[in-house]
Amino acid sequence: MQFFKRKSKPQTDAEYIAAYQASGDLNVLGELYSRNMEMVFAVCYKYLRDEEESKDATMEIFEQLVNDLRKHEVSNFKSWLHSVARNYCLMQLRARKVEIGGLQIIEEDFMENEADLHLNHEKLIIEGNLEKLEGCIKKLDEEQKTCVELFYLQEKCYKEIADQTGFDLNKVKSYIQNGKRNLKICMERKN
Repeated sequence: MQFFKRKSKPQTDAEYIAAYQASGDLNVLGELYSRNMEMVFAVCYKYLRDEEESKDATMEIFEQLVNDLRKHEVSNFKSWLHSVARNYCLMQLRARKVEIGGLQIIEEDFMENEADLHLNHEKLIIEGNLEKLEGCIKKLDEEQKTCVELFYLQEKCYKEIADQTGFDLNKVKSYIQNGKRNLKICMERKN
């Protein structure tokens, strides 16, 4: 009788990475990621300060790993993953900023409680930009206008916007990003 060597399940992060790189099996990557998902969520929440957005970011980082782990040689996975999560969040925060006529508007300016929102609007009125901003919002493509208004003014998360509008989640993100860029261009043109 011949004994067959049973393939053992990976135990260490390095073994999981090697198994994933060799096979491309997403189940292996999923197991590795699930062991570190709480840490990734905690990093995302630290930077993004929004539970739903942090959950979305945690899943998007997993999607990013599908390609990144096949390209990069990783010796300390937890440390590397922490850096990936931090960099992802910093890029998200950087993408939120829109400079309009010398005034930098950040997403958080629109996502405060009603009293803070009122104060931010007063600040924009003082700067003379609110009317311009409203006019530029009206000029956006209908999809961009809808997504920008839902995201910034009604404080909806990407998923809520996708559910409400029927747009694909990636399209929602694209409409918001392109809408911000078009607002910036419009505001600069009016100055």
